[in-house]
Amino acid sequence: MEGASNGGMLYHEVQESKLCAVHCVNTVLQGPFFSEFDLAALASDLDSKERQMMLQGTTTAAAGDFLSEESHNVSLGGDFSIQVLEKALEVWDLQVIPLDCPVAEPAQIDPELENAFICHLHDHWFCIRKVNGEWYNFDSLYAAPQHFSKFYLSAYLDSLKGSGWSIFLVRGNFPKECPISSSEASNGYGQWLSPEDAERITKSCNLTQAPPQRNNMSQQQHTEQLPSLAETDLQMLSDMEDEDLRAAIAASLMDSSPATASGESSIPKTENKDIPEKTA
Repeated sequence: MEGASNGGMLYHEVQESKLCAVHCVNTVLQGPFFSEFDLAALASDLDSKERQMMLQGTTTAAAGDFLSEESHNVSLGGDFSIQVLEKALEVWDLQVIPLDCPVAEPAQIDPELENAFICHLHDHWFCIRKVNGEWYNFDSLYAAPQHFSKFYLSAYLDSLKGSGWSIFLVRGNFPKECPISSSEASNGYGQWLSPEDAERITKSCNLTQAPPQRNNMSQQQHTEQLPSLAETDLQMLSDMEDEDLRAAIAASLMDSSPATASGESSIPKTENKDIPEKTA
């Protein structure tokens, strides 16, 4: 019988700045596989390819206007596009599928048969992931992953959809182990927890306490949403339950300047299995 992945441990990242997209990708993969610089490089590469496509058939003046535009795949605050998350997960042979696509219809009916979902509203990303046969909410706004029953998973996803969240299904061969030594398995905001420790931390946090405040509309919608879910299914819940970043991303994006129109991007391609060795 196949053993538990990562020795039965759960990998969770707590919110840092606006790096929820990084946290989301890493918790889908269950390990510190990517840094914000890796995702910024992917975003820059995507920008370069999009510019090259737009340049075809355009005038020089129009091309100059397009090349002067800021990135479409990452903001200076660190908010990444779904295309960046898709490219990051493609490195590990994982496919990201909108839940409302016909191919994802089985997941709409029996979501518990899947392995991972990515959720997005405005500038917040988080993942819901099955680990060792159990479902957890790895939202980085919380101190630890929160256990979901299979029944509650379906109800929670339905509630997110009703509140305007975009939900994506992740399919493929998920990494079974994090190929990084224990001394390197940290990026400053990640932690490994046993299911028992995660449950203890969750219980120690008052369920009525709001997550850390974030200064945007999606925070309010996100934090207001969870108490309403708890009210509708309180018994189920009782069972389980920043300027340096801007400069770094801006520096990464500068390398995708108009010079990339020639088709030569100075950002190294990250679509290979060596990325984990680059993350800190």
